[in-house]
Amino acid sequence: MKASPAEIKELMKATGVGMMECKKAIEEAEGDREKAITILRERGLATQAKKAGRIAAEGIVTAVVEGNVGAVVEVNIETDFAANNDEFKAFVAAVAKTVIEKNPADLDALKAATISGGDKSVDETLQDLFIKIRENMVIRRFQRLEGTLVPYVHGGGRIGVIVKLDTDLDADKVFEVGKNVALQVTSMNPRFLCKKCVTPEIIEEEKNIVIAQMNEDPKMSSKPDQVKAKIAEGKLAKFYTENCLLEQEFVRSDVFEGSVGKYVEDAAKKLGGKLNVADFVRFERGEGIEKKADDFAAEVAAMAGLNK
Repeated sequence: MKASPAEIKELMKATGVGMMECKKAIEEAEGDREKAITILRERGLATQAKKAGRIAAEGIVTAVVEGNVGAVVEVNIETDFAANNDEFKAFVAAVAKTVIEKNPADLDALKAATISGGDKSVDETLQDLFIKIRENMVIRRFQRLEGTLVPYVHGGGRIGVIVKLDTDLDADKVFEVGKNVALQVTSMNPRFLCKKCVTPEIIEEEKNIVIAQMNEDPKMSSKPDQVKAKIAEGKLAKFYTENCLLEQEFVRSDVFEGSVGKYVEDAAKKLGGKLNVADFVRFERGEGIEKKADDFAAEVAAMAGLNK
């Protein structure tokens, strides 16, 4: 028999196991849900449901470029010890290569795609790896780019960056410039590429914050609204230099003194061609994940009978 989408979804919800494994279990059990659960438990897969609730905030961020296509990928796992497992590292590398080769539309499409260098889907490969490592693993996000790209990975997979360059020069000639810009992105974490990339809504919000601060300041609160608005407009310059890549002060002052934009402009003149920063992607491991520091340690203590 062929498993229906509804049956697969129900079994996934009940067990926490991936789509392809649930599909195979239902078909093997000939539609018997309880038997399918038993099959998954026997394979050691259904136990992942218990671990799926545990926070996976460690892991690896990688940035890979092959030819003119690149990918930045974050795969999370529960502990830094497991993140250093060679099989986990190989899995992350294969996922990044799959993104490059298959160009999936989203995470679901990526999980369903045949993993690079293998004959199973990405999700099935993850399930197989879970059986060995026994920690919750999550393919959290990815971004794929095309063009003249320069990758950089910092801190053994803590931060991954790809910088996209708009240039008519050979890739090897602009690599050093791209690498220096990637180092800037890594260390200074800009929110935007340039001034024009900042939306009117964000500009208005920043102005309102400055005005609100002035209203709380006894020395400034009595000033006319139009004066406050003009002061707020002037203070936007600081916002741009802190948040826009091309406006930031270039961190490698040993190479060039000035803004990142001026550094790229100077490099273009020296190299004798067109050279601009077109885009960048920066992923930092675990950013935005609310991590409970004692989550895994507490569980281990409980299993050892220490929490009594």
